[in-house]
Amino acid sequence: MESVKDARKLFRELIFRMNSLSYFIKHRIKSIFVSSNAIILILASAIFFFDRITKIKIINNELNRGSIFINDYLNIELVWNTGIGFGLFGLEAGVFYHLITFLVFSVVLLIIYFIIKSEKYEKYLYSIILGGALGNLYDRATYFAVPDFIDFHIENYHWFTFNIADIFISLGIILLLLKELSVKKK
Repeated sequence: MESVKDARKLFRELIFRMNSLSYFIKHRIKSIFVSSNAIILILASAIFFFDRITKIKIINNELNRGSIFINDYLNIELVWNTGIGFGLFGLEAGVFYHLITFLVFSVVLLIIYFIIKSEKYEKYLYSIILGGALGNLYDRATYFAVPDFIDFHIENYHWFTFNIADIFISLGIILLLLKELSVKKK
């Protein structure tokens, strides 16, 4: 009889330990990988690598072919941007170029600060901007220019040529503005 009680006690102890392990796995380990900081890092990295892949493909293709006609409103054409966003203030790789690059680096540091200090949803929006900003900063350091290739136009009226990083930077800023406007109305 004593051995049956011991077996039951041992079985209950085993179940308790399995439940404890299950609880630990579900809550502790999951919280590490699903924490907002991990998601922010993954999101910014995914945008950075998506931007890098598209730029590498376009640079390699451009060396072989020239511009690519998509439709009456969109072409893929490589333009090396030495200025700031959308080609504004284009400069040669001199003192002013390096000053703008330092300014972009400072903005990246400011975005990281905002990610650290902001609330949950704002962190995601800033990480979208960060991924794009890191992509363009990498190009400035590597090529001394940013490869832009998306040429949106209506007949002969062309918008500024831009890239994937610019899309995510703009998207993040627009979503931050919309969030702020919705908060102000409430």
